[in-house]
Amino acid sequence: MANLTPELHRELIANQKDEITSFHIYQAIAAKQKDPANANLLKTIAADEKKHYSLLKQYSKTEVRPSKIKILRYRLIAKTLGLTFSLKLLEKGEEKAFAAYQSIIANFPELKQVMEDEEEHERELIGLINEERLNYMGSIVLGLNDALVELTGALAGYTFAIQNSRVIALIGLITGISASFSMAASEFLSKKQEKEENALKSSIYTGIAYIITVALLILPFLLLPNHFLNLGLSVLMAILIILAFNFYISVAKDLPFKKRFLEMAGISLGVTAISFGIGWAVRTFFGLEI
Repeated sequence: MANLTPELHRELIANQKDEITSFHIYQAIAAKQKDPANANLLKTIAADEKKHYSLLKQYSKTEVRPSKIKILRYRLIAKTLGLTFSLKLLEKGEEKAFAAYQSIIANFPELKQVMEDEEEHERELIGLINEERLNYMGSIVLGLNDALVELTGALAGYTFAIQNSRVIALIGLITGISASFSMAASEFLSKKQEKEENALKSSIYTGIAYIITVALLILPFLLLPNHFLNLGLSVLMAILIILAFNFYISVAKDLPFKKRFLEMAGISLGVTAISFGIGWAVRTFFGLEI
């Protein structure tokens, strides 16, 4: 066994803390699961984390306490943003921690294969987790993306043509809510045509995603009087929604973030610019004002 220098001992302790904290996180989230299969998978992963901790403890000869703040943070993330997202986010943190194992492995090479096998096992188990909201992610994307493209474009056109924040908000809400029902109905009919069992639930996810997006985009026009400022804030809100959503998807489904974000943002901003031009043309050449 290698000499345990103070620096190596600190690294062992730091990694032990990560492992025992992860153990408690998985245990806490497992206790809240209604699906017995998901609960059992999480308990199995928790047991793996405990093994990691015990293995490192053999070298450090030190008992380490978990981070209560980190446990609480991940419990809140799991409750608000979903099981899969919280687990994948935690897993990414563990991958970074695993990179920090290199100096430990250099001193204790017998740990290398054991740790790699355990990490692979955990990834396989997380892949087996079943979460309803991810099964309907296609429907959510449809509602979100359609609302972003249609409403940011419509608001841009209304802003130049109408130039009254209250009227823009009123017309935007009517347009958005009507479009959300239309989109939900289209999703229902599409899924029924494909003979999917959960067509109604898919349409509900689409409609809810659409309405939430509409509410966020309209909000500046309800709060502030300057219509051009409101349009800028609405476009900024659209970019933030795209950013947050694509970060969520990239973590939860292991998809590339940058390409998807730039694609969605580019389409939304492009339609906004075109619609703004149409609004200007309508007001300038046809003399239509409200």
